[in-house]
Amino acid sequence: MIRITIEEASKKYNIPIHILKEYESWGLCQEVKKVMGSWQYDETDLERLSLIMTLHDLDFTVEEVEKYMKLSLKKNENECLKLLNKKRKGILDEVHLKEKQLSRIDYLRYEMDRGNKK
Repeated sequence: MIRITIEEASKKYNIPIHILKEYESWGLCQEVKKVMGSWQYDETDLERLSLIMTLHDLDFTVEEVEKYMKLSLKKNENECLKLLNKKRKGILDEVHLKEKQLSRIDYLRYEMDRGNKK
């Protein structure tokens, strides 16, 4: 079983220290032991941290990440799925907005090109 410090986890897995401290403050790391004044992370913690980083990359807020992780640890898959679906809908709404904006830009370019050919 591996055990690494917060600094080692941050460096090795490219996880910002503030995210590691958030993780510790949520009480999600029952596997983490305080050894000689520093936390020691094991494989379970690193798997959870990987999920936390994925959620951060998906623009989950800190509060959403904490809620998701607590639900996940309670094996509440239905509520986790609701959070994922909500985030997915928000991302799709953004994509559709950007598609509309691109369409408008293309129309303006078309009109400009058409006007130059007259």
